[in-house]
Amino acid sequence: MIAALVLVPIIAGFGIFLLPRRAEAAATWIGVAISFAAFLAAAVSANAPDESVRWLSRPFTASLHVGLGHGVALWLVLLLTLATGCALVAARVPRQRSFVAQMLLLLGSMTGVFVARDLLLFALFWDLMLIPVFLVLVSWSAPGPEPGRAGPSSTAWRYLIYNVAGGLTLLLATAAYGILSGSTDVLGAAGGPGLGANAAYAPWIFAGFAFAFLVKTPVWPLHTWMPDTYTDLPPPMVAVVSAVQSKAGLYGFIVIGLGLFSGPMRAAAPVMITLGIVSLLYGALIALVENDVKRIVAFSSLSHLGLILVALFAFSGIGSPDPIAIGGAVVYMIAHGLFNAALFIVLGQVELREETRSLARLGGLGARNPKLAGALTIAALAALGLPGLAGFAGELLIIAGIYRAGYVWAAIVVLIPIVIAAAYMLRLLQDSMNGPERDDLPQRPDLTLIEGLALAPLVLALLFVGVYPGPLTTPYVSPAISPNAAVAPSHIPVLAASPDRRGAQ
Repeated sequence: MIAALVLVPIIAGFGIFLLPRRAEAAATWIGVAISFAAFLAAAVSANAPDESVRWLSRPFTASLHVGLGHGVALWLVLLLTLATGCALVAARVPRQRSFVAQMLLLLGSMTGVFVARDLLLFALFWDLMLIPVFLVLVSWSAPGPEPGRAGPSSTAWRYLIYNVAGGLTLLLATAAYGILSGSTDVLGAAGGPGLGANAAYAPWIFAGFAFAFLVKTPVWPLHTWMPDTYTDLPPPMVAVVSAVQSKAGLYGFIVIGLGLFSGPMRAAAPVMITLGIVSLLYGALIALVENDVKRIVAFSSLSHLGLILVALFAFSGIGSPDPIAIGGAVVYMIAHGLFNAALFIVLGQVELREETRSLARLGGLGARNPKLAGALTIAALAALGLPGLAGFAGELLIIAGIYRAGYVWAAIVVLIPIVIAAAYMLRLLQDSMNGPERDDLPQRPDLTLIEGLALAPLVLALLFVGVYPGPLTTPYVSPAISPNAAVAPSHIPVLAASPDRRGAQ
């Protein structure tokens, strides 16, 4: 079942390429059906046994080992499948048949990242998920309204170069860990090889992983591929990339960093917290002055992801990451994914109708598009942290956890960009939906029933997580020491991983 979550979307993606070019609608609904079927399959597979087949014995052992477990991987797979299904329902792009195929390939490869229990398998899927995004950037994107900005081809190559560089360091770190420990089949195992006598190499190996994770998140100053990528990608794909692919690096810090390199993570905490705070402030300030609606959300994403990074490195005085901060990080990862997916889908509908993304030309859309305005209002309020919606729950837990861990100054500083978030999100809402109508913009209909249904699951999830975040935190934070920690101070809390229920090797 778990392997099918990876293989079925990939096989279906290649199969859709074989459909006739006129089968646009059929391809779309096949993609929607597979996405929501994967959501249901993941939901019922939380306690399914791991599936593993040995495929490498030298120079270290490695397995095709996948498992969903009942921790953060489960929530990210549920978020991924939900966001993909909603994005495909709302998708209206040229050559939609081929686009849906690329979306399914992205779904399968990203699912592979989150279910991989072998470091080498994790690294392979890490690089595989770059390909659909690169191909879509080359073939489907269009220049934005800003004159002089790099075109889609330049954006595609920048995305690829940054992320391939990160993937290379991740692969080298994986090989080093496998050679020194004897195995890469270690993620979520009840017992397995650590570095042992080679623990002195742990900081260098962790640095390789950390670079890849920081690029993927992204974090300042490794973020420069992100704004143009989010701007040039078609809205359905950027909804998925911003909602879920940006979480792959944070997920890596949780399952690989806290699970295998807790000592180096603690040593790197001052640097990482500093980078997170700079990303918080920089992203918020740039979002405050941007005029392209997609770039406003892109830089707001940089700010929000910096907050999560700070939470993951909020080690307390006894050498443990604060469990409330980690729980808040998980809640905010899911919350950010939900409201970012909703924002990009709604803004895609705005661009489709008004043929512009510039705030200087938008205005008064709410008078003739009240449903569109309502959807944007809910997503923007969740992004600025309105109580009762998912963003507020995550922010509150993170700030409380950072304070509990002893970083009082950081807890105060992170409040500044959170306040700024209200300014740039309300500016986005006010300047696009309210104010005087623009007479030169085309008159277009409001959200259709299908487009409303595409947003409904995301809005309901934002409300659910906002009023009841407990399922994302309490059962998934364990005060146990990871058995695989390369350097393990006492009482490192890690998110619950899949039990070691492997199939035949």
